[in-house]
Amino acid sequence: MRKFSMSVLAVAAAMTVSGAALAADDLAPALKTAMQRDLGLSSTQLTQYLKVERLAAQQEKALATQLGRNYAGTWLERKDDGSFELVAASTAIKSVKTVAGVQTRSARNSLASLNAAKGQLDGLLNRKSAAVPKGVYSWSVDLPSNSVVVGVAPGAEEAGVDFVARSGLDPSVVRFETMQDKPQRRIAIQGGRGVLRDVGGGYVSACSIGFSVTQGSTAGYATAGHCGNAGDIVYQELRQWEMGVRVGTFAASAMPNGTASGPDRGWVKVDSTHTLSASVYGYGNGDVTVRGSTEGAVGAALCRSGRTTGWHCGTIRSKNMTVSYVDDDGNPDGTVTGLTRTTACAEGGDSGGSFITGAGQAQGVLSGGSGSCQGSQGNNGGGNSYFTPIKSILSTYSLTLRTGS
Repeated sequence: MRKFSMSVLAVAAAMTVSGAALAADDLAPALKTAMQRDLGLSSTQLTQYLKVERLAAQQEKALATQLGRNYAGTWLERKDDGSFELVAASTAIKSVKTVAGVQTRSARNSLASLNAAKGQLDGLLNRKSAAVPKGVYSWSVDLPSNSVVVGVAPGAEEAGVDFVARSGLDPSVVRFETMQDKPQRRIAIQGGRGVLRDVGGGYVSACSIGFSVTQGSTAGYATAGHCGNAGDIVYQELRQWEMGVRVGTFAASAMPNGTASGPDRGWVKVDSTHTLSASVYGYGNGDVTVRGSTEGAVGAALCRSGRTTGWHCGTIRSKNMTVSYVDDDGNPDGTVTGLTRTTACAEGGDSGGSFITGAGQAQGVLSGGSGSCQGSQGNNGGGNSYFTPIKSILSTYSLTLRTGS
């Protein structure tokens, strides 16, 4: 659900790849606290991670160009001693020379071939009467394992095998992952309380604001498409489920339902009486300034802000993921394409909220997840979360991200 407070209208920040490396003490307090808590990092480890994150931002495109058709991806990886390193994979037989600080590994499949393999599964969504089999939750390219990972429910392995077989995909590039929790949209519904968005029948829904944007001279914010339909009115949430002033209306929204497939994205036009803030709400630990939208590498750390659970952090696991959501009864609830998977937890009502890196670069807005923020792993709980990349929202709706200095 979404907490609409105008001081929270979030804008994402891009990592600066020039100048001095970011130190742990340079992080906004809210991010530093959440990253150390959820990722289990000491101050020294956090500083070392930030150096590797910056190296990834500087070298990822150069490595892809250098390795050419043999390129099998780059990612940040945590070693047994708790430190981090940047890994570049190649299908070349001969060893590859790279810049200092980059470890090279041999891989069987190039990134291009893995993306093409994943595309064969996506191609099933375009067939008439094609539906994702019950128990098949997701699929994406996994760089560290150099494979296409298909997420399935416990006991649904056979359905996963049949799904892969229908696509004609070479099974040697596929790895199955059992997901204990089904992925669901992170929207909370509660009846009889203050209206945030009226969905009829005495019920209201709430999500979280993503990032402040503009379309020409029109102010707004990016969020998840399933948080509202075009024309829906959005209201501020003063306190939990207490309606405040009108914020604006959904200008555009896209979210597939049932057996349909497509993106989960939208944006809200903010009324002219309000002011956008180029920051993400810090929930009592100081707001986080948004500085741009440089995309983080696989393995990069990032944090999520949402009205239900506040700040929680994790790492990027895979990109361009296709996720088949299901409702509480196990029925299809829309198959969303183009998502990024993270290990940051999320719960109902966090949908639409912002993902941002320690360097202040906007990553995307929450679409859904599995698991919760409560569990044996401490404050971060467990499960996965999935976000729609901010750049896809900006380009689709011709929006400009609001950033601060």
